[in-house]
Amino acid sequence: MVVIRLSRSGVNKRPFYTIVAADKRRARDGRCIERLGYFNPIAAGKDVRLHMNFERIQYWISQGAQPSDRVKQLIKTYEKTAETTGTTAAA
Repeated sequence: MVVIRLSRSGVNKRPFYTIVAADKRRARDGRCIERLGYFNPIAAGKDVRLHMNFERIQYWISQGAQPSDRVKQLIKTYEKTAETTGTTAAA
């Protein structure tokens, strides 16, 4: 089963997450099928907090991939910010 989840990287006390499509049986930070974006929870200033390839996420969901709870929240946030900025969610 394919899941869309966060893979942690970065150093101690400074997390950085990559949004990935991966086999559920693999380790959290193990091999992934495809990288779909990133999430920087401690972004400040002009740093980008959330970036995702929305088309590919929709593709994986249509193929039966299950997003984690946190990724579901991030998708909703991304859609909301895309609406308010006037850009398409696929961009």
